[in-house]
Amino acid sequence: MRVVLVCPYGLAAPGGVQSQVLGLAGALGDAGCDVAVVAPADGLRAEPDRPFTVVSAGRTLRLPANGSVAPIALDPRAARRALAAVRLWQPDVVHVHEPFVPLVPLVLALGRHAPVVATFHRSGASAAYRMLGPAARAVYARLDEVVAVSEAARATLAAVVGEGQSRRCGLVPNGVDCARFRHARPWPTSGPTALFVGRHERRKGLGVLLAASRQLPAAARLWVLGSGPETAELRRRYGSDPRIEWCGQVGDDELARRVAGADVLVAPALGGESFGVVLLEAMAAGTAVLASDIPGYRDAAGGAARLTRPGDPDELARALGELLVDRDARASLVAAGRERAGACAMSSVADQYLERYAVVRGRGR
Repeated sequence: MRVVLVCPYGLAAPGGVQSQVLGLAGALGDAGCDVAVVAPADGLRAEPDRPFTVVSAGRTLRLPANGSVAPIALDPRAARRALAAVRLWQPDVVHVHEPFVPLVPLVLALGRHAPVVATFHRSGASAAYRMLGPAARAVYARLDEVVAVSEAARATLAAVVGEGQSRRCGLVPNGVDCARFRHARPWPTSGPTALFVGRHERRKGLGVLLAASRQLPAAARLWVLGSGPETAELRRRYGSDPRIEWCGQVGDDELARRVAGADVLVAPALGGESFGVVLLEAMAAGTAVLASDIPGYRDAAGGAARLTRPGDPDELARALGELLVDRDARASLVAAGRERAGACAMSSVADQYLERYAVVRGRGR
């Protein structure tokens, strides 16, 4: 089967949708599909061993979106390149992620060069998103198969297209490369260690975790990975704490090793998370998970994480302090987490999409 996967965001930038598209492309390629990923790809490092082709639609602009920054391509030439690539590839299925995002996903969702499967990731319908209204409903009506990655993402879609229309939207979870994290060699540490992975912006809740860290025992350690617009201010306020290691952006190997080496992964986001793959990555690595009690994280955790009220540093500090010293509590979460991660393995997610691809192809015959 020939499949085109369409990603709205620049592949060279770290992001949940980008990682899902590339991970799914690899799993589909391993399953025997001929796969092309069409996306803005300026600055993407070439990897000749990938079992799929990357077609760059052009350069990106970084625009504020849903409490973060989205690198998207708005140049009309990007849309033309994407359309030309699809015509050349002659796919059996075009799989568009976030089809309401201009320009590349939107144009290919409407292109009708093959049956179109669409995946919605976004959680949280801003006023601007709701204003898509009639235009979004017109695009939605032309999609052959529609899924969301979580109930939170489906609820966001319903706020735009209407509850009745959203009922035809199925659920396929985000996937995780379980083997990568399960086999990672743990990064060494000198005490009970918590880990944060994510962009340093308000909605990710790093400031809440750092405030909570002041209440942790002296032996505790906190690894902070990533960077973002709040990094400088947070380092100014908390940089003198010797228990905190500011790791910055790290490579894939070190990321997996840090996740495997920590005792607890903390995901303190305040909202706007449709799923939370980082939770599943930690579970696959055998690391206990402590996360905010928000819809997307509840969907991802599947009962295998400890959840706390978002934005409450005192409650977060109590829960984290307990997990760092209670081996039995961590072991219980680890056992449940391994099972949950296995259910969301990327190979399983690819199989679910292959079934949907077969259905839409069958309708067109």
